[in-house]
Amino acid sequence: MIDESRAALPNEGVPAEQVLAEIRELRATDRPTHGGRLFAYVYDPAVPGLDALAAAAYAESAHVNGLDPTAFPSLLAMENMLVAAAARLLGGGPDTSAPDVVGSVTSGGTESLILAVKTARDARPDIAAPRIVVPASAHAAFAKAAHYLRVELDTVPVDPTTLRPAAADVAAAIRPETVLVACSAPSYAHGVVDPVEQIAEVAAAAGVRCHVDACFGGWTLPYLRRLGVPVPPFDLAVPGVTSISVDLHKYAYAPKGVSVLLHRDPQLRAPQYFAYADWPGYTMINPVISSTRSGGPIAAAYATLRHLGDDGYLELTRRTWAAVRTLADAVRGTDGLRLAAEPESTVVCLTATDDGPDLFVLVDELAVRGWHTQPQLSYAGLPPSVHLTVTAAVAPRAAEFGSDLADAVTTARAAGPVGLPPELRALAGTLAPEALTGDLVAGLAAGLGLGPGGGLPDRMAPVNTLLDAAPPALRERLLVEFVSLLQRPAW
Repeated sequence: MIDESRAALPNEGVPAEQVLAEIRELRATDRPTHGGRLFAYVYDPAVPGLDALAAAAYAESAHVNGLDPTAFPSLLAMENMLVAAAARLLGGGPDTSAPDVVGSVTSGGTESLILAVKTARDARPDIAAPRIVVPASAHAAFAKAAHYLRVELDTVPVDPTTLRPAAADVAAAIRPETVLVACSAPSYAHGVVDPVEQIAEVAAAAGVRCHVDACFGGWTLPYLRRLGVPVPPFDLAVPGVTSISVDLHKYAYAPKGVSVLLHRDPQLRAPQYFAYADWPGYTMINPVISSTRSGGPIAAAYATLRHLGDDGYLELTRRTWAAVRTLADAVRGTDGLRLAAEPESTVVCLTATDDGPDLFVLVDELAVRGWHTQPQLSYAGLPPSVHLTVTAAVAPRAAEFGSDLADAVTTARAAGPVGLPPELRALAGTLAPEALTGDLVAGLAAGLGLGPGGGLPDRMAPVNTLLDAAPPALRERLLVEFVSLLQRPAW
Protein backbone atom coordinates (compact mmCIF):
# COMPACT_ATOMS: atom_id res chain seq x y z
CA MET A 1 0.00 0.00 0.00
CA ILE A 2 1.41 3.41 -0.99
CA ASP A 3 1.53 6.02 1.76
CA GLU A 4 -0.19 8.94 0.01
CA SER A 5 1.07 11.37 2.65
CA ARG A 6 4.63 10.83 1.35
CA ALA A 7 4.12 9.75 -2.24
CA ALA A 8 6.10 11.72 -4.81
CA LEU A 9 3.02 11.59 -7.04
CA PRO A 10 0.01 12.03 -4.72
CA ASN A 11 -3.56 11.99 -5.96
CA GLU A 12 -3.89 15.67 -5.13
CA GLY A 13 -1.14 18.24 -5.29
CA VAL A 14 0.53 19.46 -2.10
CA PRO A 15 0.99 23.19 -1.29
CA ALA A 16 4.42 24.58 -2.12
CA GLU A 17 5.37 25.47 1.45
CA GLN A 18 4.50 21.98 2.66
CA VAL A 19 6.66 20.43 -0.06
CA LEU A 20 9.60 22.63 0.93
CA ALA A 21 9.08 21.77 4.58
CA GLU A 22 9.18 18.07 3.70
CA ILE A 23 12.45 18.53 1.82
CA ARG A 24 13.94 20.37 4.80
CA GLU A 25 12.84 17.53 7.06
CA LEU A 26 14.54 14.99 4.78
CA ARG A 27 17.66 17.14 4.56
CA ALA A 28 17.94 17.12 8.34
CA THR A 29 19.33 13.57 8.10
CA ASP A 30 22.18 14.62 5.77
CA ARG A 31 25.76 15.47 6.62
CA PRO A 32 26.26 19.23 7.11
CA THR A 33 27.27 20.85 3.82
CA HIS A 34 28.45 24.05 5.52
CA GLY A 35 30.45 24.76 8.63
CA GLY A 36 33.80 23.16 7.82
CA ARG A 37 33.21 19.76 9.46
CA LEU A 38 32.58 17.58 6.39
CA PHE A 39 35.84 16.53 4.74
CA ALA A 40 34.42 15.01 1.54
CA TYR A 41 31.76 15.41 -1.12
CA VAL A 42 31.09 19.15 -0.72
CA TYR A 43 33.20 22.28 -1.16
CA ASP A 44 32.35 25.26 1.02
CA PRO A 45 34.18 28.60 0.72
CA ALA A 46 32.22 30.17 3.61
CA VAL A 47 31.68 33.33 1.54
CA PRO A 48 28.55 35.22 2.67
CA GLY A 49 25.96 35.61 -0.07
CA LEU A 50 27.63 33.25 -2.54
CA ASP A 51 25.00 30.53 -2.18
CA ALA A 52 22.22 33.01 -2.81
CA LEU A 53 23.97 34.44 -5.86
CA ALA A 54 24.60 30.99 -7.33
CA ALA A 55 20.99 29.93 -6.67
CA ALA A 56 19.67 33.07 -8.36
CA ALA A 57 21.93 32.59 -11.37
CA TYR A 58 20.91 28.92 -11.52
CA ALA A 59 17.24 29.91 -11.54
CA GLU A 60 17.81 32.43 -14.35
CA SER A 61 19.02 29.67 -16.69
CA ALA A 62 17.55 26.50 -15.19
CA HIS A 63 15.13 25.98 -18.08
CA VAL A 64 17.56 26.93 -20.83
CA ASN A 65 18.72 23.91 -22.84
CA GLY A 66 22.37 23.47 -23.79
CA LEU A 67 21.39 21.06 -26.57
CA ASP A 68 21.36 23.78 -29.24
CA PRO A 69 23.74 26.74 -28.84
CA THR A 70 22.09 28.53 -31.76
CA ALA A 71 18.81 28.63 -29.85
CA PHE A 72 20.39 29.66 -26.54
CA PRO A 73 23.53 31.67 -27.29
CA SER A 74 23.71 32.83 -23.67
CA LEU A 75 24.91 29.37 -22.65
CA LEU A 76 27.42 29.25 -25.49
CA ALA A 77 28.85 32.58 -24.34
CA MET A 78 29.07 31.51 -20.69
CA GLU A 79 30.61 28.13 -21.56
CA ASN A 80 33.26 29.78 -23.71
CA MET A 81 34.11 32.17 -20.89
CA LEU A 82 34.40 29.31 -18.38
CA VAL A 83 36.68 27.43 -20.77
CA ALA A 84 38.83 30.52 -21.28
CA ALA A 85 39.15 31.04 -17.52
CA ALA A 86 40.20 27.42 -16.97
CA ALA A 87 42.66 27.57 -19.89
CA ARG A 88 44.35 30.71 -18.58
CA LEU A 89 44.69 29.14 -15.15
CA LEU A 90 46.09 25.89 -16.55
CA GLY A 91 48.81 27.07 -18.89
CA GLY A 92 46.87 27.75 -22.07
CA GLY A 93 45.63 30.68 -24.09
CA PRO A 94 47.37 33.55 -25.92
CA ASP A 95 51.08 34.06 -25.27
CA THR A 96 51.57 30.51 -24.00
CA SER A 97 52.93 27.33 -25.52
CA ALA A 98 49.30 26.19 -25.96
CA PRO A 99 47.64 29.21 -27.66
CA ASP A 100 44.91 27.25 -29.43
CA VAL A 101 43.35 25.55 -26.40
CA VAL A 102 39.69 24.56 -26.75
CA GLY A 103 37.38 22.93 -24.27
CA SER A 104 33.95 21.83 -23.20
CA VAL A 105 31.87 22.18 -20.06
CA THR A 106 30.72 18.83 -18.67
CA SER A 107 28.60 17.70 -15.74
CA GLY A 108 31.54 16.65 -13.58
CA GLY A 109 34.93 15.04 -13.38
CA THR A 110 33.69 11.58 -14.29
CA GLU A 111 32.16 12.85 -17.53
CA SER A 112 35.33 14.80 -18.32
CA LEU A 113 37.45 11.67 -17.87
CA ILE A 114 35.08 9.48 -19.86
CA LEU A 115 35.24 12.02 -22.69
CA ALA A 116 39.04 12.19 -22.52
CA VAL A 117 39.17 8.41 -22.96
CA LYS A 118 36.48 8.45 -25.66
CA THR A 119 38.31 11.14 -27.61
CA ALA A 120 41.61 9.27 -27.46
CA ARG A 121 39.95 6.01 -28.46
CA ASP A 122 38.07 7.52 -31.40
CA ALA A 123 41.19 9.29 -32.61
CA ARG A 124 42.67 5.87 -33.34
CA PRO A 125 40.06 3.91 -35.33
CA ASP A 126 42.91 1.78 -36.66
CA ILE A 127 43.33 0.14 -33.23
CA ALA A 128 40.81 -2.66 -32.79
CA ALA A 129 41.47 -3.25 -29.07
CA PRO A 130 42.50 0.08 -27.54
CA ARG A 131 44.10 0.36 -24.10
CA ILE A 132 44.82 3.13 -21.60
CA VAL A 133 47.61 3.33 -19.03
CA VAL A 134 46.86 4.87 -15.63
CA PRO A 135 48.50 4.82 -12.19
CA ALA A 136 46.84 2.58 -9.61
CA SER A 137 46.10 5.81 -7.74
CA ALA A 138 44.18 7.31 -10.68
CA HIS A 139 40.54 8.14 -10.06
CA ALA A 140 38.12 5.23 -10.40
CA ALA A 141 36.36 7.18 -13.17
CA PHE A 142 39.08 5.95 -15.55
CA ALA A 143 38.03 2.37 -14.77
CA LYS A 144 34.42 3.41 -15.35
CA ALA A 145 35.38 4.94 -18.69
CA ALA A 146 37.24 1.80 -19.70
CA HIS A 147 34.23 -0.31 -18.74
CA TYR A 148 31.70 1.84 -20.58
CA LEU A 149 33.84 2.30 -23.68
CA ARG A 150 35.23 -1.24 -23.90
CA VAL A 151 38.81 -0.10 -23.50
CA GLU A 152 41.36 -2.20 -21.64
CA LEU A 153 42.75 -0.63 -18.46
CA ASP A 154 46.45 -1.11 -17.68
CA THR A 155 47.35 0.08 -14.18
CA VAL A 156 50.83 1.01 -13.03
CA PRO A 157 51.67 0.51 -9.32
CA VAL A 158 52.61 3.44 -7.13
CA ASP A 159 55.61 3.57 -4.84
CA PRO A 160 54.45 2.68 -1.29
CA THR A 161 56.38 5.62 0.15
CA THR A 162 55.91 8.43 -2.39
CA LEU A 163 52.49 7.14 -3.53
CA ARG A 164 53.44 8.11 -7.09
CA PRO A 165 54.00 6.02 -10.21
CA ALA A 166 57.44 5.88 -11.80
CA ALA A 167 57.66 7.23 -15.35
CA ALA A 168 59.76 4.19 -16.29
CA ASP A 169 56.93 1.90 -15.24
CA VAL A 170 54.47 3.96 -17.27
CA ALA A 171 56.76 3.70 -20.30
CA ALA A 172 57.01 -0.07 -19.84
CA ALA A 173 53.20 -0.36 -19.73
CA ILE A 174 52.66 1.42 -23.04
CA ARG A 175 51.85 -0.97 -25.88
CA PRO A 176 51.14 -0.46 -29.58
CA GLU A 177 47.43 -0.52 -28.67
CA THR A 178 47.74 2.23 -26.05
CA VAL A 179 45.71 5.32 -26.97
CA LEU A 180 46.02 7.33 -23.77
CA VAL A 181 48.29 7.73 -20.76
CA ALA A 182 46.87 9.49 -17.70
CA CYS A 183 48.23 10.99 -14.51
CA SER A 184 46.83 12.96 -11.57
CA ALA A 185 47.39 16.46 -10.23
CA PRO A 186 46.86 15.55 -7.48
CA SER A 187 45.60 12.04 -6.86
CA TYR A 188 42.36 12.14 -4.93
CA ALA A 189 43.18 9.50 -2.33
CA HIS A 190 46.47 10.92 -1.05
CA GLY A 191 46.72 14.41 -2.54
CA VAL A 192 50.13 13.97 -4.21
CA VAL A 193 50.98 15.24 -7.69
CA ASP A 194 52.22 12.62 -10.12
CA PRO A 195 55.46 13.25 -12.10
CA VAL A 196 53.54 14.84 -14.98
CA GLU A 197 56.59 16.12 -16.88
CA GLN A 198 58.23 12.71 -17.02
CA ILE A 199 55.01 10.84 -17.80
CA ALA A 200 54.08 13.28 -20.57
CA GLU A 201 57.56 12.86 -22.00
CA VAL A 202 57.33 9.07 -22.24
CA ALA A 203 53.82 9.32 -23.67
CA ALA A 204 54.95 11.78 -26.34
CA ALA A 205 57.93 9.58 -27.20
CA ALA A 206 55.49 6.72 -27.82
CA GLY A 207 53.15 8.92 -29.85
CA VAL A 208 50.37 8.60 -27.28
CA ARG A 209 48.10 11.27 -25.84
CA CYS A 210 48.58 12.30 -22.21
CA HIS A 211 45.66 13.44 -20.04
CA VAL A 212 46.14 15.15 -16.69
CA ASP A 213 43.30 14.59 -14.26
CA ALA A 214 43.34 17.88 -12.37
CA CYS A 215 39.63 17.63 -11.59
CA PHE A 216 40.35 17.75 -7.88
CA GLY A 217 43.26 20.16 -7.64
CA GLY A 218 43.42 22.08 -10.90
CA TRP A 219 41.78 25.18 -9.46
CA THR A 220 44.02 25.36 -6.38
CA LEU A 221 47.50 24.27 -7.53
CA PRO A 222 48.12 27.46 -9.57
CA TYR A 223 47.13 29.60 -6.58
CA LEU A 224 49.23 27.52 -4.19
CA ARG A 225 52.19 28.16 -6.48
CA ARG A 226 51.52 31.89 -6.33
CA LEU A 227 51.51 31.62 -2.52
CA GLY A 228 54.99 30.12 -2.59
CA VAL A 229 54.07 26.46 -2.18
CA PRO A 230 56.33 24.28 -4.36
CA VAL A 231 54.06 22.90 -7.10
CA PRO A 232 55.68 20.81 -9.85
CA PRO A 233 54.76 21.45 -13.50
CA PHE A 234 51.48 19.71 -14.26
CA ASP A 235 49.39 21.61 -16.80
CA LEU A 236 49.28 22.56 -20.49
CA ALA A 237 52.61 24.36 -20.11
CA VAL A 238 54.15 20.87 -19.98
CA PRO A 239 55.09 19.57 -23.46
CA GLY A 240 53.28 16.33 -24.20
CA VAL A 241 50.19 17.09 -22.11
CA THR A 242 47.39 16.93 -24.66
CA SER A 243 44.37 17.40 -22.39
CA ILE A 244 43.52 18.33 -18.82
CA SER A 245 40.34 18.46 -16.75
CA VAL A 246 39.30 20.59 -13.78
CA ASP A 247 36.07 20.60 -11.78
CA LEU A 248 34.53 23.98 -11.10
CA HIS A 249 32.21 22.50 -8.49
CA LYS A 250 35.22 21.66 -6.35
CA TYR A 251 37.65 24.47 -5.56
CA ALA A 252 36.08 27.02 -7.89
CA TYR A 253 33.20 26.61 -5.40
CA ALA A 254 30.46 26.51 -8.05
CA PRO A 255 27.33 24.43 -7.40
CA LYS A 256 27.35 20.87 -8.73
CA GLY A 257 27.90 19.81 -11.39
CA VAL A 258 30.31 21.67 -13.65
CA SER A 259 33.68 20.52 -14.97
CA VAL A 260 35.87 21.71 -17.83
CA LEU A 261 37.77 19.44 -20.22
CA LEU A 262 40.53 21.22 -22.15
CA HIS A 263 42.39 20.01 -25.25
CA ARG A 264 45.62 21.55 -26.51
CA ASP A 265 44.10 22.29 -29.94
CA PRO A 266 40.88 21.79 -31.94
CA GLN A 267 42.26 18.81 -33.86
CA LEU A 268 42.82 16.90 -30.65
CA ARG A 269 39.26 17.67 -29.52
CA ALA A 270 37.55 16.76 -32.81
CA PRO A 271 36.90 13.05 -31.99
CA GLN A 272 35.11 14.12 -28.80
CA TYR A 273 32.02 15.18 -30.76
CA PHE A 274 29.12 12.88 -31.55
CA ALA A 275 27.03 13.72 -34.62
CA TYR A 276 24.17 11.77 -36.17
CA ALA A 277 22.00 12.69 -39.17
CA ASP A 278 20.77 9.30 -40.38
CA TRP A 279 17.24 9.59 -39.05
CA PRO A 280 14.21 11.80 -39.85
CA GLY A 281 14.57 14.08 -36.81
CA TYR A 282 16.96 16.93 -36.11
CA THR A 283 20.64 16.33 -36.74
CA MET A 284 22.19 15.57 -33.36
CA ILE A 285 25.53 17.14 -32.53
CA ASN A 286 26.90 16.84 -29.00
CA PRO A 287 30.29 17.86 -27.64
CA VAL A 288 29.61 15.98 -24.38
CA ILE A 289 27.72 12.87 -23.30
CA SER A 290 24.42 14.55 -22.48
CA SER A 291 22.17 16.02 -25.13
CA THR A 292 19.71 18.03 -23.08
CA ARG A 293 21.62 20.05 -20.49
CA SER A 294 20.19 22.53 -18.04
CA GLY A 295 21.80 25.93 -18.20
CA GLY A 296 21.45 26.28 -14.43
CA PRO A 297 24.83 24.85 -13.38
CA ILE A 298 26.66 26.73 -16.15
CA ALA A 299 25.12 30.07 -15.18
CA ALA A 300 25.78 29.40 -11.50
CA ALA A 301 29.43 28.63 -12.23
CA TYR A 302 29.76 31.78 -14.34
CA ALA A 303 28.26 33.88 -11.55
CA THR A 304 30.53 32.30 -8.95
CA LEU A 305 33.73 32.93 -10.91
CA ARG A 306 32.72 36.49 -11.75
CA HIS A 307 31.83 37.26 -8.14
CA LEU A 308 34.91 35.76 -6.48
CA GLY A 309 37.47 36.82 -9.06
CA ASP A 310 41.15 35.97 -9.19
CA ASP A 311 41.99 37.81 -5.96
CA GLY A 312 39.13 36.04 -4.19
CA TYR A 313 40.40 32.62 -5.19
CA LEU A 314 43.91 33.50 -4.09
CA GLU A 315 42.61 34.46 -0.65
CA LEU A 316 40.43 31.34 -0.38
CA THR A 317 43.43 29.19 -1.27
CA ARG A 318 45.53 30.97 1.36
CA ARG A 319 42.92 30.15 4.01
CA THR A 320 42.67 26.57 2.83
CA TRP A 321 46.43 26.05 2.92
CA ALA A 322 46.55 27.45 6.45
CA ALA A 323 43.88 24.92 7.46
CA VAL A 324 45.80 22.11 5.76
CA ARG A 325 48.91 22.93 7.80
CA THR A 326 46.91 23.10 11.04
CA LEU A 327 45.27 19.73 10.41
CA ALA A 328 48.56 18.15 9.36
CA ASP A 329 50.19 19.42 12.56
CA ALA A 330 47.34 17.87 14.55
CA VAL A 331 48.00 14.48 12.94
CA ARG A 332 51.75 14.74 13.53
CA GLY A 333 51.10 15.58 17.17
CA THR A 334 48.74 12.67 17.84
CA ASP A 335 50.29 9.46 19.13
CA GLY A 336 49.28 6.46 17.02
CA LEU A 337 48.75 8.39 13.79
CA ARG A 338 50.96 9.52 10.92
CA LEU A 339 50.51 11.32 7.62
CA ALA A 340 50.26 9.01 4.62
CA ALA A 341 51.99 11.76 2.65
CA GLU A 342 53.19 15.26 3.39
CA PRO A 343 50.43 17.58 2.17
CA GLU A 344 51.19 19.33 -1.10
CA SER A 345 47.66 20.26 -2.11
CA THR A 346 44.36 20.47 -0.25
CA VAL A 347 44.29 16.91 1.08
CA VAL A 348 45.33 15.65 4.48
CA CYS A 349 45.56 11.87 4.43
CA LEU A 350 46.31 10.07 7.67
CA THR A 351 46.89 6.49 8.65
CA ALA A 352 47.70 4.58 11.82
CA THR A 353 51.08 3.55 13.14
CA ASP A 354 51.68 -0.12 13.94
CA ASP A 355 50.47 0.42 17.49
CA GLY A 356 47.78 2.93 16.55
CA PRO A 357 43.98 2.76 16.76
CA ASP A 358 41.61 0.97 14.41
CA LEU A 359 41.05 3.64 11.75
CA PHE A 360 37.48 2.60 11.04
CA VAL A 361 36.59 2.95 14.72
CA LEU A 362 38.40 6.30 14.73
CA VAL A 363 36.28 7.52 11.81
CA ASP A 364 33.12 6.70 13.76
CA GLU A 365 34.47 8.43 16.87
CA LEU A 366 35.26 11.55 14.86
CA ALA A 367 31.72 11.50 13.49
CA VAL A 368 30.36 11.37 17.05
CA ARG A 369 32.34 14.56 17.66
CA GLY A 370 30.91 16.21 14.56
CA TRP A 371 33.81 15.63 12.14
CA HIS A 372 32.81 13.68 9.03
CA THR A 373 35.77 12.10 7.25
CA GLN A 374 36.21 9.60 4.44
CA PRO A 375 37.71 6.17 5.24
CA GLN A 376 39.80 4.49 2.53
CA LEU A 377 40.36 0.74 2.49
CA SER A 378 43.71 -1.03 2.27
CA TYR A 379 44.98 -1.70 -1.24
CA ALA A 380 47.96 -3.57 -2.72
CA GLY A 381 50.08 -3.28 0.40
CA LEU A 382 48.94 0.24 1.25
CA PRO A 383 47.27 0.43 4.67
CA PRO A 384 43.79 1.83 5.33
CA SER A 385 43.73 5.59 5.56
CA VAL A 386 41.45 8.52 6.30
CA HIS A 387 40.97 11.21 3.66
CA LEU A 388 40.29 14.84 4.54
CA THR A 389 39.29 17.19 1.73
CA VAL A 390 40.12 20.61 3.15
CA THR A 391 38.20 23.71 2.03
CA ALA A 392 38.29 27.36 3.01
CA ALA A 393 35.37 26.78 5.41
CA VAL A 394 37.59 24.52 7.52
CA ALA A 395 39.99 27.35 8.39
CA PRO A 396 37.97 28.86 11.29
CA ARG A 397 37.41 25.39 12.81
CA ALA A 398 40.79 23.78 12.13
CA ALA A 399 42.22 24.56 15.56
CA GLU A 400 39.38 22.59 17.19
CA PHE A 401 40.25 19.44 15.27
CA GLY A 402 43.43 18.53 17.14
CA SER A 403 41.91 18.06 20.59
CA ASP A 404 38.93 16.15 19.17
CA LEU A 405 41.29 13.94 17.17
CA ALA A 406 43.35 13.10 20.23
CA ASP A 407 40.20 12.38 22.23
CA ALA A 408 38.80 10.20 19.44
CA VAL A 409 42.06 8.23 19.26
CA THR A 410 41.95 7.60 23.01
CA THR A 411 38.37 6.33 22.77
CA ALA A 412 39.13 4.22 19.70
CA ARG A 413 42.14 2.63 21.42
CA ALA A 414 39.98 1.76 24.43
CA ALA A 415 37.28 0.27 22.23
CA GLY A 416 39.75 -1.80 20.22
CA PRO A 417 39.30 -3.01 16.66
CA VAL A 418 36.03 -4.35 15.32
CA GLY A 419 35.92 -8.08 15.91
CA LEU A 420 34.52 -9.88 12.91
CA PRO A 421 33.54 -13.48 13.62
CA PRO A 422 36.38 -15.72 12.36
CA GLU A 423 34.08 -17.49 9.93
CA LEU A 424 32.95 -14.17 8.46
CA ARG A 425 36.52 -12.93 8.08
CA ALA A 426 37.47 -16.22 6.42
CA LEU A 427 34.46 -15.93 4.13
CA ALA A 428 35.46 -12.41 3.10
CA GLY A 429 38.92 -13.61 2.21
CA THR A 430 37.93 -16.68 0.21
CA LEU A 431 34.43 -16.17 -1.22
CA ALA A 432 34.26 -15.68 -4.97
CA PRO A 433 32.05 -12.72 -5.97
CA GLU A 434 29.89 -14.91 -8.20
CA ALA A 435 29.16 -17.18 -5.23
CA LEU A 436 27.22 -14.48 -3.42
CA THR A 437 23.55 -15.33 -3.12
CA GLY A 438 20.66 -13.06 -2.28
CA ASP A 439 20.09 -14.81 1.04
CA LEU A 440 23.78 -14.57 1.97
CA VAL A 441 23.93 -10.85 1.18
CA ALA A 442 20.68 -10.17 3.05
CA GLY A 443 22.06 -12.00 6.09
CA LEU A 444 25.34 -10.09 5.97
CA ALA A 445 23.50 -6.79 5.59
CA ALA A 446 21.20 -7.50 8.50
CA GLY A 447 24.14 -8.47 10.69
CA LEU A 448 25.86 -5.19 9.78
CA GLY A 449 22.81 -3.05 10.42
CA LEU A 450 21.99 -2.28 6.79
CA GLY A 451 18.29 -2.31 6.08
CA PRO A 452 16.16 -1.98 2.93
CA GLY A 453 14.80 1.42 1.97
CA GLY A 454 17.62 3.56 3.34
CA GLY A 455 18.31 2.06 6.75
CA LEU A 456 21.89 2.75 7.84
CA PRO A 457 23.75 1.65 10.98
CA ASP A 458 24.81 4.25 13.53
CA ARG A 459 28.42 3.15 13.10
CA MET A 460 30.08 2.09 9.87
CA ALA A 461 33.21 0.45 11.32
CA PRO A 462 31.79 -3.11 11.04
CA VAL A 463 30.88 -2.53 7.37
CA ASN A 464 34.28 -1.04 6.57
CA THR A 465 36.08 -3.81 8.44
CA LEU A 466 34.28 -6.47 6.42
CA LEU A 467 35.00 -4.66 3.16
CA ASP A 468 38.64 -4.20 4.10
CA ALA A 469 38.99 -7.94 4.70
CA ALA A 470 37.70 -8.69 1.20
CA PRO A 471 39.68 -8.44 -2.05
CA PRO A 472 38.65 -5.64 -4.45
CA ALA A 473 36.41 -7.78 -6.68
CA LEU A 474 34.42 -9.02 -3.69
CA ARG A 475 34.27 -5.49 -2.23
CA GLU A 476 32.70 -4.30 -5.45
CA ARG A 477 30.07 -7.03 -5.44
CA LEU A 478 29.27 -6.56 -1.75
CA LEU A 479 28.87 -2.81 -2.16
CA VAL A 480 26.64 -3.24 -5.20
CA GLU A 481 24.41 -5.59 -3.24
CA PHE A 482 24.42 -3.41 -0.10
CA VAL A 483 23.58 -0.22 -2.00
CA SER A 484 20.93 -2.10 -3.95
CA LEU A 485 19.29 -2.98 -0.65
CA LEU A 486 19.25 0.69 0.31
CA GLN A 487 17.94 1.92 -3.01
CA ARG A 488 14.49 0.39 -2.84
CA PRO A 489 11.26 2.39 -2.97
CA ALA A 490 9.37 2.75 0.26
CA TRP A 491 5.88 1.62 -0.71
